Amino acid sequence: MNNIDKLYALWKEKAVLDKDLIDELNDIEGKENEIEDRFYQSLTFGTAGLRGIIGAGTNRMNVYTVNQATQGLATFLLSEYENPSVAIAYDSRIKSDLFAKSAAGVLAANGIKVYIYKELVPTPMLSFAVRKLKCKSGIIITASHNPAEYNGYKCYDPEGYQMTDEAAEKTYGFIQKTDMFSDVRTMDFDEGVEKGIIEYIADEVYEDFYKCVESCCLSPEECRNSGLKLIYTPLNGTGNKPVRRVLSDIGIKDVRIVKEQENPDGNFPTCPYPNPEIRQVFECGLEMAKEEPCDLLLATDPDCDRVGIAVNAGDEYKLMTGNEVGVLLAEYLLSRRKELSLLPKNPVVVKSFVTTSLVDAVARKYGAEVKSLLTGFKYIGEYITMLEAKGEADRFIVGMEESYGYLSGIHARDKDAVVACALICEMAAYYKSKGKSLYEVMEDIYAEHGMYLNALDNYAFKGSSGMVKMGEIMDNLRNCPPQTIAGMKVTGISDFKKSEKLDVATGVKSVIDLPSSNVLYFELENSCGVIVRPSGTEPKIKIYYTACAKTREEAQEIKNIMSAEMKKYME
Repeated sequence: MNNIDKLYALWKEKAVLDKDLIDELNDIEGKENEIEDRFYQSLTFGTAGLRGIIGAGTNRMNVYTVNQATQGLATFLLSEYENPSVAIAYDSRIKSDLFAKSAAGVLAANGIKVYIYKELVPTPMLSFAVRKLKCKSGIIITASHNPAEYNGYKCYDPEGYQMTDEAAEKTYGFIQKTDMFSDVRTMDFDEGVEKGIIEYIADEVYEDFYKCVESCCLSPEECRNSGLKLIYTPLNGTGNKPVRRVLSDIGIKDVRIVKEQENPDGNFPTCPYPNPEIRQVFECGLEMAKEEPCDLLLATDPDCDRVGIAVNAGDEYKLMTGNEVGVLLAEYLLSRRKELSLLPKNPVVVKSFVTTSLVDAVARKYGAEVKSLLTGFKYIGEYITMLEAKGEADRFIVGMEESYGYLSGIHARDKDAVVACALICEMAAYYKSKGKSLYEVMEDIYAEHGMYLNALDNYAFKGSSGMVKMGEIMDNLRNCPPQTIAGMKVTGISDFKKSEKLDVATGVKSVIDLPSSNVLYFELENSCGVIVRPSGTEPKIKIYYTACAKTREEAQEIKNIMSAEMKKYME
């Protein structure tokens, strides 16, 4: 009997906490491929925690993999801190509440105080609670925008951003030493509540979060007086109550909710891939807009840390990209703060390095610094914390990722679609008072600075062979990099794994002062570029393109050629 068969037999004997696991293990008996896929590896605990398909096995999200991770986290926290406490939150996904309460029971059994939200809440509210309650860590059960069959488990640092590489590595070490059936301490959730070691988070924490978010708005009177018409969908996730509450508080009253997507539902029946980056999530809202037009459609993902928008452009509704919304927020917040004499000395905009460089052009116009960091909002959270420690938190204007994540204010250390929704609506109301839609404002920015077309290709790789293939592709690009892409010379190669940048013309290498990461950036002529990186949460390679030209059509043609050439490296 091989190791996979032994594991399968062990799970059939021991996995009794969840009837669904028992049924699944029985259903796959004799199906070698099904068994192998569930047991050929264990879910890896990285800085993003765990993420995987819900089901039975070491390669699935279930109470055993969650409990094992939580026991490892508990051991880590007890080795680092005296009397640590942990905040816990969860989203609308299948079994999220079960996993959250199970994790709470493990922590409680280890003598660690738990503060848990009494209902599903957005990810930024977990980040807020960690800081507010002075916890040493936080856990949120979510798989963000992944399909319904996925769930995940993310851990947080005491400062409210996702766990650092060093802490994650130590925690993973403890997890690997933990037998999920014999080494995990557990306590019944209700018993933990009765003993007071598990405590529900008080209403005042919710209210403090809302106050912090609303304080980020610059001119709520614009919202009250604009007559802005809005359609909002929480995509069957956590945004419904918080987003509606904040929009109402700042004066946005004409808000219609997409009924099919209003209430929590982890099956996401109208949008199997609940990602605000794609048009499908807006289809129900766009149908509503046909009956009664609106100025703006908003869609937050299931854990409400990202938001997408569609704007009434007169003859149609235009979906804005994550890059475009980031640029609009930078333009609005910098220009409006300047107009109101609220722009601090040495303002700074923080972005992931795969986010459009059009942000840099906008920031320069207002004398603002742009700090480009590795992909992952925790790096933006770390930077805000550094500013705060230096007494310079007021310099922070906005943080952003091209993948529709934004943060303004220092109440959280993770991307926050609640505050983003408030600011997007405020700027839409402001520009409406000037007779312009957000789409028209974006076109004005392109006219001023040039067309920056940013696009993303995803290449998925399945199973164990897929992971090997991804490694081979990155090695090939690293060892035999392209000399030209789309007829443009590669002028610079940044290898973030080696932390070095090569100037191709001179051969001179310089140090990249960022944490090591398996990412390659090919700088091209004419301000164009290509970034290649494996996803940190999914078995796929992402390729980011920047195509610059005078017109959208010219930029699109350049992007198409770049995409066709890079596809060859993925085969």
